[in-house]
Amino acid sequence: MKIEIVILAAGLGKRMHSALPKVLHQVAGRSMLSHVIKAARALNPYAVHIVSGHKSELIEAEAQKYAEGCTLCCHKQEQQLGTANAVAAAADALCDDSITVVLYADTPLTPVSEVEALCADLEAQQADLALLTCELDDPTGYGRILRTADGQVTGIVEEKDCSEEQRQIKEINTGIIAVKSSLLKQYLPKIGCNNAQGEYYLTDLTGLLAADHFKVISRVSSDFALLRGVNNKLQLSEAERTYQLMQARRLMTEGVTLADPARFDLRGSLQHGDDVFIDINCVFEGECVLGSNVHIGAGCVIKDCVIGDNSVISPYSVMESSKLKQHNTIGPFARLRPGNTLEDEVHVGNFVELKKAHLGYGTKAGHLSYLGDSEIGRDVNIGAGTITCNYDGANKHQTVIGDDVFVGSDTQLVAPVTVENGATIAAGTTVTRRVPANALVLTRVRPGTVIRDYQRPRKEKK
Repeated sequence: MKIEIVILAAGLGKRMHSALPKVLHQVAGRSMLSHVIKAARALNPYAVHIVSGHKSELIEAEAQKYAEGCTLCCHKQEQQLGTANAVAAAADALCDDSITVVLYADTPLTPVSEVEALCADLEAQQADLALLTCELDDPTGYGRILRTADGQVTGIVEEKDCSEEQRQIKEINTGIIAVKSSLLKQYLPKIGCNNAQGEYYLTDLTGLLAADHFKVISRVSSDFALLRGVNNKLQLSEAERTYQLMQARRLMTEGVTLADPARFDLRGSLQHGDDVFIDINCVFEGECVLGSNVHIGAGCVIKDCVIGDNSVISPYSVMESSKLKQHNTIGPFARLRPGNTLEDEVHVGNFVELKKAHLGYGTKAGHLSYLGDSEIGRDVNIGAGTITCNYDGANKHQTVIGDDVFVGSDTQLVAPVTVENGATIAAGTTVTRRVPANALVLTRVRPGTVIRDYQRPRKEKK
């Protein structure tokens, strides 16, 4: 079946009370439009057509972000004169031998499975038009499906045009249709605007085709929460929570333990191993990977990170674009800015900030430090208050610290600088030049003192 998708994205969205076009408001960190384009692409269409209107340049720019590998065309509805008028803006670009599926950019949770089934029904029953409908206890605000006594669809009536008898109908129109493109193009010009709104309704297509004895069928969906459009900020928040609960349930089904699925946010993708625990109010963004036996504490924000097996991220840590190997402990209140690599058994404690830092096996930075543009060896101790002074006001410079180095508290490492293996930096030292291997450097006295072959105190092994 040759499918073309028309996504309507031209509405003003007045009820959003925002300068941003309605369909660019976000669910799970992505625009509603992008979610619908993703659903459309999952149908393997011949082409995707975006119909924009209000601030069309913003809509088209957003749509083009998802055009790679897909035939995506943008069309402009010059005047907002209703849904039929919007589809007509793309009609000339449709192939006569295709099936047109109409989707809506303000319905971000559009279920691909339902649209696939609708198209399959159209083909299997050799129908001309297929409607996706729902049955609601309270259908207020939605167009009603009209049927004959034997159940044949005869039309759709918008609520503002309903009689009192028609208002009692429980079956409502979701707006999603699959229709032969040749018929769509033939009948769009026949749709009038003799209604309460004075607009050209796409819903009138159903009545016109039924009256001319074309085969009109319907599919009743039970997923109204996914098919409901977003018209205001309250409905936007409801769509967000519906989406997040779906992700939470999926992850728990796969074996992830969530302390509270109602307090979990996934704004991207999350791969995971076994025995993963995620506490409340955590946010995952971008592409995240968690190994097995990973524990994520409350309130963490993690974006585009890989976290290895048996690692513990303590509460309120913020991490971005970093790779952690196994048995790492982070936080609480740690910040990992982009570009970090942590080898096995690294500890980054409270109020430690990393940026483009590579920490070797067993290295520890317990608290209150900044390590930026740094290459740090294995088994290094970074004392509290240590900072790498990596920025000279114009350029960034690197700090290199060898293996088995002890850096005392309140140390400033003025980059570019190298500290060789086994060196000891006394507390309160400002390091401005290379420190030899196994030396003690001390600048609390004047002039600065360097003691070579210094024997650092060691803990006695029990």
